[in-house]
Amino acid sequence: MLAAPVVLFWLAGSAARPASPHSYLVLVGTYTHKTASKGIYAFSYDTESGKLTPKGVAAETPDPSFVAIHPNGKYAYAVNETGKQSAVSAFTLDAQTGKLTLLNQLAALGEDPCYISFDKTGKFVLIANYTSGNVAVFPILSDGKLGEHTAVLTDRGTLGPNKERQEGSHAHWIELSTGNHYAYVADLGLDRVLIYKFDATKGTLTAGDASPSTATATAGSVRPHDALSATVSPGTGPRHAVFSRDGNFMYVLGEVKSTVTVFAHHANESYRAIQTISTLPAGFSGRNDTAEIAMHPNGKWLYASNRGNDSIAVFDVEPGKGTLRFVADVPTGGKEPRHFAIDPAGKYLLAENQNSDTIVTFRIDAASGKLTPTGDVAQVPAPVCLVFDLAH
Repeated sequence: MLAAPVVLFWLAGSAARPASPHSYLVLVGTYTHKTASKGIYAFSYDTESGKLTPKGVAAETPDPSFVAIHPNGKYAYAVNETGKQSAVSAFTLDAQTGKLTLLNQLAALGEDPCYISFDKTGKFVLIANYTSGNVAVFPILSDGKLGEHTAVLTDRGTLGPNKERQEGSHAHWIELSTGNHYAYVADLGLDRVLIYKFDATKGTLTAGDASPSTATATAGSVRPHDALSATVSPGTGPRHAVFSRDGNFMYVLGEVKSTVTVFAHHANESYRAIQTISTLPAGFSGRNDTAEIAMHPNGKWLYASNRGNDSIAVFDVEPGKGTLRFVADVPTGGKEPRHFAIDPAGKYLLAENQNSDTIVTFRIDAASGKLTPTGDVAQVPAPVCLVFDLAH
């Protein structure tokens, strides 16, 4: 019998999702170094056509590689991926104009943060620092500013075999469980999704039943002393993860090996790998790095982006079993789709082609989940993250 659900937010602010508005405000994070980008850009998104209409620069800020809008719609937060000077920034959000006003900015307490999320109470932000391999938690104060950190924790464990990509721990993604008791951290260097206990009152993180540094579990297995992590096969390089709607399955995207590993969830936050499937079409050869993974809101389809093959892989999800079947490989119409987002109604998928400076809209077939380009292409320099304002 599988454990109680641990479903994560599908999109930041989903708790505040309104009923079928005509349009949403969209914020797009970018890379500013060596590009023409100014920072975070705002768009108006039409729910009927899937079209993005530019509203201009929302905020000038360096390398905002991941952005999150608070569920109350009043504030937005971004990580600034700028090496040893990396930071996390808090903004007020004007939902009408899309403009962001900086409230404060704090050191990220690590190098190159690449992901930011909220706990389920909306009282804390959590960030993953890639280069330094650590995660940090900051409280959100009553005025939306970020307070002094409540937790900093470095990922520990055995490094993967890829000497170039896995020379150290590399935290790439962090999200909270539905119950707000556990933080999940995908670490590319350790070939693990680490599971830390989270205290929602204090905003602290602890390593759980046992420190991951003592873990020696084989790929796909969980030993009793290693109950709070899920291990993929050596050299996979976990980047992001997503959960099934019922929380019974976790899907871990392997950046280095271009795979999705399906884990079945059991008691005490333990996981067992039941399938590993490629994100690439048969016969593909050449360089590829996966980037983003997302579950359709109906739970029937899973999507993953390929950089190199420059495509979105489409999978059917087997009801009850959670396993995947490769359905299609759809070109994104650009280079290096680092991120994509599915609109709140599940009608469209928006793929951000980082090296082509475009966001391409695809219609999602209501019967099969397959993707067809609508012809709408929005221009923005080096897009790497897209989020919907679901509070308005």
